Amino acid sequence: MNYKTIPIKTEYIQPGEGYDKLVKNIASSCQDNDYIIISETPISTAEGNLLNETEYKPGILAYLLTELWSKYLWGYILCPLLGYKQRTIKNLRRMPSEARNHKQLILEEYGLKYALQPTAEAGVDLSNVPGQYVSPLPVNPSASARTIKNEVKQIAGKDVHIIIIDTDATYTFHDKKFTTLPQSINSIHNGTGVFGYILRRFSEKLGPTILASTIDCDTDKLIKLGNIAEKCQVDNSENFFETIYNMKSVFNTDYDNITINMLNTVTHIPCVIIRFE
Repeated sequence: MNYKTIPIKTEYIQPGEGYDKLVKNIASSCQDNDYIIISETPISTAEGNLLNETEYKPGILAYLLTELWSKYLWGYILCPLLGYKQRTIKNLRRMPSEARNHKQLILEEYGLKYALQPTAEAGVDLSNVPGQYVSPLPVNPSASARTIKNEVKQIAGKDVHIIIIDTDATYTFHDKKFTTLPQSINSIHNGTGVFGYILRRFSEKLGPTILASTIDCDTDKLIKLGNIAEKCQVDNSENFFETIYNMKSVFNTDYDNITINMLNTVTHIPCVIIRFE
């Protein structure tokens, strides 16, 4: 079946500003039965769901998990042994001292199961946010999806399907779908933390994790839609901030010096419309 993708480009969605900017841009381009695939970070940012890492003072365990466990054991032994990407290995080996605050945040907010992950802990996003703020997953992605769907209906009179995704992937192992994230739709087993992080090296990667969907349909189809949307975002972005290191490179500054004004200078694609023809 043929389909069309429409990247929705916006200015930076600022912390706590709500869905207005996102909804208006969707409403101006959507049609009935369109699939609207939205990344999780703009949702959390719009809802003001950011955390300041400077407020988390690292304890001894955070130091050990950052310096010994993540930087050295994973960076120099386990990641090469398990065949992780060179980019992941490089990033772990050059982990900054601020990562200790990040580990402390993960320990306090999510627990040891997630803090033992060397990267991508609990889906907490360090990119596309200013300064030393981070973006956790939306508090209630299903409620967020329903609200956006209803607001688009009110403004445009169109009935669309809202799907919220996270780039942290879903994998399959012996026909069982799982993610390391603490949240997902019911058909994907979540909350695996470091156990899923290890198991994924022996599993098949399917695509982004589906956090919420306003349409009840096959999980494989939802993941395929997520893959299409992610490719569209990459293909249409001058600066695709997949990691914090991408942001540092683009803005030529340390990540804790990145401001909202800087983020406003680049075009963002918080969501993609997929229309079957």
